[in-house]
Amino acid sequence: MLKVGLTGSIAVGKTYVCEVFRELGCHVLDADQTARDVVAPGTPGLSQIIKEFGEDILLPDGSLDRKKLGAIVFNDPDKRQLLNSIVHPLVIEEQNKWIAEREADNPDGIVIVDAALMIESGGYKRFDRLIVVWCEDDIQLERLMRRDGLDEAAARTRIAAQMPQAEKKRFADHLIDTSEGFDDTRRRVREVYVRLVAG
Repeated sequence: MLKVGLTGSIAVGKTYVCEVFRELGCHVLDADQTARDVVAPGTPGLSQIIKEFGEDILLPDGSLDRKKLGAIVFNDPDKRQLLNSIVHPLVIEEQNKWIAEREADNPDGIVIVDAALMIESGGYKRFDRLIVVWCEDDIQLERLMRRDGLDEAAARTRIAAQMPQAEKKRFADHLIDTSEGFDDTRRRVREVYVRLVAG
């Protein structure tokens, strides 16, 4: 089974790229969704976060108040590291379980794990190949402002908080440029898929 990591900066089109890979028959896992699952109510992950951060990071229904927790860790690198030390091992454990299940069902298949911080965390080293999704900087800015309803300053701040796209591209085995819109992106995804299948 070929294990592929997929990453890219905010608002570059990773979700659409993953949809096309799914249509082509790849098994795709969204690490953000896994990160939500491992801290759902009743999980050991959420219990550990409550132990470290207190009950007031919960919403009235007992689920994690992501905005409140985000505000705490965004401004405090030590707390962010603490949160990551709780969540990352749980996410990797779930990913490994999911990959093993896919491999048992389809040993010759391709699994793709989509994770925003794969390069920064070093997680990309677990995969046979790394795909980096990117687009031109002005297009990224415009997409982020439109998608999240942000003004330009707020959008630029979010983009600046991440590793620059040019840096991410240096780690890639395959690059997918989404600048030209859906049809062109679909064609580029197919080209990468053909190369993955060929080994």
